[in-house]
Amino acid sequence: MISLEVNGKKHLLDVAPDTPLLWVIRDHLHLTGTRFGCGQALCGACTVHIDGRAERSCTTPVASVEGKKITTIEGLPESHPVKRAWLAEEVSQCGWCQPGQIMAAAALLQEKPRPTDPDIDRAMAGNLCRCGTYQRVRRAIHTAAKGAAKGGRT
Repeated sequence: MISLEVNGKKHLLDVAPDTPLLWVIRDHLHLTGTRFGCGQALCGACTVHIDGRAERSCTTPVASVEGKKITTIEGLPESHPVKRAWLAEEVSQCGWCQPGQIMAAAALLQEKPRPTDPDIDRAMAGNLCRCGTYQRVRRAIHTAAKGAAKGGRT
């Protein structure tokens, strides 16, 4: 049995220790916002927060996160500055990569509340978007940074 804390709730799961966290989140906890993209930690669609850091869940064995705090896109409040900025800047096109993009951006702003364009480029480099919304992603991160500075949560 594996004990996990996901989005503030504790779960006791009967899964193999080497099961990728992504599949535990989607298939056992039925939180389908975290997406499967490549299965090799290259595209970022599966990004979640593990103890506040953006991590790829598709290659993370569930046993390695036991006792850590996991946050999925569903656990990020709707009032979060990044989610609000994503809507304001109309970032999403097809939307497949966006949960991972949002989670990476939220982790970036937690670490660097006022990121520069190079900071954003470095932090978001591993998050791929087939639709090419990169400029809107950058604008949304800057918008979220301004919103967080005005008292929003990151």
